[in-house]
Amino acid sequence: MPQNDDVQFISSSIKIPAFSSPHQLKSPFPSLQLTPGNKFAKLPFNFNFNFVRNQSFFHRNKVSKKSPLFCSASLVLSDTETGPAPPQSKTGDDSSLAVQLKGDDSGSVTQSKNVGSGRAAEEERVLISEVFVRNKDGEELERKDLEGEALNALKASRANSALTVREVQEDVHRIIASGYFMSCMPVAVDTRDGIRLIFQVEPNQEFQGLVCEGANVLPSKFIEDAFRDGYGKVVNIRRLDEVISSINGWYMERGLFGMVSGVDILSGGMVKLQVSEAEVNNVSIRFLDKTGEPTIGKTRPETILRQLTTKKGQVYSMIQGKRDVDTVLAMGVMDDVSVIPQPAGDTGKVDLTMNVVERKRGGGISGGGGISSGITSGPLPGLIGSIAVHHKNLFGRNQKLNLSLERGQIDSIFRINYTDPWIEGDDKRTSRSIMIQNSRTPGNLVHGNENHQNALTIGRITAGIDFSRPLRPKWNGTAGLVYHRAGAHDEKGSSIIRDFFGSPLTASGKNNDDMLLAKLETVYTGSGEPGSSMFVFNMDQGIPVSPEWLVFNRVNARARQSFSLGPTSFHFCLSGGHMAGKFPPHEAFPIGGTNSVRGYEEGTVGSGRSYVVGSGEISFPVRGSLSGAVFADYGTDLGSGPTVPGDPAGARNKAGSGYGYGLGIRVDSPLGPLRLEYAFNDQRTGRFHFGIGPRN
Repeated sequence: MPQNDDVQFISSSIKIPAFSSPHQLKSPFPSLQLTPGNKFAKLPFNFNFNFVRNQSFFHRNKVSKKSPLFCSASLVLSDTETGPAPPQSKTGDDSSLAVQLKGDDSGSVTQSKNVGSGRAAEEERVLISEVFVRNKDGEELERKDLEGEALNALKASRANSALTVREVQEDVHRIIASGYFMSCMPVAVDTRDGIRLIFQVEPNQEFQGLVCEGANVLPSKFIEDAFRDGYGKVVNIRRLDEVISSINGWYMERGLFGMVSGVDILSGGMVKLQVSEAEVNNVSIRFLDKTGEPTIGKTRPETILRQLTTKKGQVYSMIQGKRDVDTVLAMGVMDDVSVIPQPAGDTGKVDLTMNVVERKRGGGISGGGGISSGITSGPLPGLIGSIAVHHKNLFGRNQKLNLSLERGQIDSIFRINYTDPWIEGDDKRTSRSIMIQNSRTPGNLVHGNENHQNALTIGRITAGIDFSRPLRPKWNGTAGLVYHRAGAHDEKGSSIIRDFFGSPLTASGKNNDDMLLAKLETVYTGSGEPGSSMFVFNMDQGIPVSPEWLVFNRVNARARQSFSLGPTSFHFCLSGGHMAGKFPPHEAFPIGGTNSVRGYEEGTVGSGRSYVVGSGEISFPVRGSLSGAVFADYGTDLGSGPTVPGDPAGARNKAGSGYGYGLGIRVDSPLGPLRLEYAFNDQRTGRFHFGIGPRN
């Protein structure tokens, strides 16, 4: 096919040109009314699409369909004196009588008084001796393939057949419906051999080029590919209708407010398409109370507007609108969110109004409980309780302040956290978080119970700031600075610098170690469904603010991949890390436990400067929200245990590597999956494990 240099894509206002035929275009959105009567009729957008949470409610006005696609025909019987002269028969019979069918919209039948006044024209049959297809001048068509298309379209009109007016009308429609002809005039000529029925047709032009106006977001290649096969061929209206439907389908699949609003075949075989795209004229926020009445909101409108990806000047997308609703709901300060598009006057654009219902209070008090994997002894091993005071919408900017306290049998954490989820003036969606924390956690992950009676704890004071932002879809990055002051304490809370075996508990030899760490983290998160994946890489680098402050580097990575085979799901996890430099022994990597190698107590496989842990799991549905699992884990310190200061793993005869396997059940709950498992280790001993949420 030669290169089509006649294809043009012109951005223009939304107008509908006059139609060259009574072809009524069908709208892909029933609420979009087409009014092709005027030369340039405006396109009114009558719609009311509501997005409420994750559902869509469509209120549409149906398009009323008028007459059929093509005109019906009426019968006019006349002689040469009272009516127009018919084309002469090729036999040269001068006494021929013409029966002419003209197209009109009424479908009525008129009959000359001079011919057959006593019969009903539509019901009485007329014997037809011959049937021909000719051009509008009564001559043979130059293209025999078009003549064949017209003859093949005929159903009732055959030589030596008796026809009624209605049957001829139907065959006229069939010829037009073939798509190759812009007009068809049936003419009946009375010859000495009988009545000859001639269908005088006017073929469409050959397609030589395309002009497309108003298609600002529709890819030009899509239109070129749609019309490519028709170049140099007679325009077929049915094929053209298919192309229009495919263009409208492209908009519908993407939830875009766009459609072909006009089509015309110009002289020279040029096809002109008018595409109408509803651009966003304005976006506004309206606060409603629980009853749906307008009210004054606490959240600043600009705080909500900057969350939206729909911007002024874009072609409105319902899919994008739904994502915007989900984003605003994720702010955590709204009970209900909906988007209402409305026509922006007669401009062909839309005004968007986002209705939001705020929660009564931006703050509150909450409490809860959980399990700490670091506690394996005592009357209530691992049980912790928590209480928190929070505010999720400080200053109307969606900034969050949280004060929380967690207390267990041994461990405790007091934390103050302030988060600005989107720093004002930043266009990269950068968030800022400031944290101050005082914690006491069990030290037996690395050091175990000193003499099976005394409990060693690690006390930390932490303060830091970090900045986080999306890097690309599904990727997020974090950078920050964190100050740590850590030391070991006995069961009475007194500071200690050596353990039961005389090994050091701090790297500096003092009661507490100080360190300032630069933090970098990259997170990839899939969909969360079976078949998704997750990857996390983080690195901490000590900064030598003072000669006595610790300087070390720690890298850690973990990955998870899942896929499904029928109802069965397969899950694989791999994690590993390494530390270099001067660090306290309680910062070593512990191996073993619920989120590591099951079948072992927490940290009893080993604690090393390096580590690798891998696990595989097969889960299958049992009944309802209950599922079963078969799993196996393996972990090793890669022989790095003795390189940890004081060799806490060697002093406690930890193997440094081990594996476990077992069975478990899962129960879906509002807190996440509840996991109850029983595992055996390579020492042929077993234990139960309980966890909440997916494994790390």
